[in-house]
Amino acid sequence: MTFIIIIIFLASILSLVLSKIKSGRRAEWAKLFRISVLIFSISIFTYWFIKKSVVGIVNDSLSLQVVNKLPQTLDFYVINVNDPDKNGILEAKHIGKIRPEYYRTEHLKMDKSNEYWIVGYLGKKNLVYFSQHSVPNKNIDQIVEIRNYINQSVRLSDVAKKQVEAYNYENIKLGIWVTLDFLLLFLNLVLLFKKKK
Repeated sequence: MTFIIIIIFLASILSLVLSKIKSGRRAEWAKLFRISVLIFSISIFTYWFIKKSVVGIVNDSLSLQVVNKLPQTLDFYVINVNDPDKNGILEAKHIGKIRPEYYRTEHLKMDKSNEYWIVGYLGKKNLVYFSQHSVPNKNIDQIVEIRNYINQSVRLSDVAKKQVEAYNYENIKLGIWVTLDFLLLFLNLVLLFKKKK
């Protein structure tokens, strides 16, 4: 998705430049290009936001319920270990902040995996919980109750911490690109409607 967002950004800048062409046949082509960029961009973002808003239930996924039994609100991430036999690929997902005696449900695609990790943070950088879970039967959904501040493996928790940091960094970077795209889209829309008047 990042590649498409960067393409939209470049196309939106080009649209702003083309808005300076005001007469002749080139102006008609420029206007057509600007309208096409707006329609494409709005369609892509609409699709993306709808996809992000829909609950992430995937076919043949494992339903994981994380219950916080600790007295403090923790911020939880789940890391899916894909292809563990071949130096697996780690996929992080943010479950969210869970208050005491509350739970969150996440759906994990486990077709190439039989293991996941749960990471809990108190604040932004203070890792206070790490547990490693194997999945012997992918047809049975799992409930994990967090009752203690534990770290089952210092080595794996360091790997998980780096993965969560990379995941958060990518999300921040994507957020900046999306914000820039929205600003450029807004400018293009204003200029297009202003020209019509």
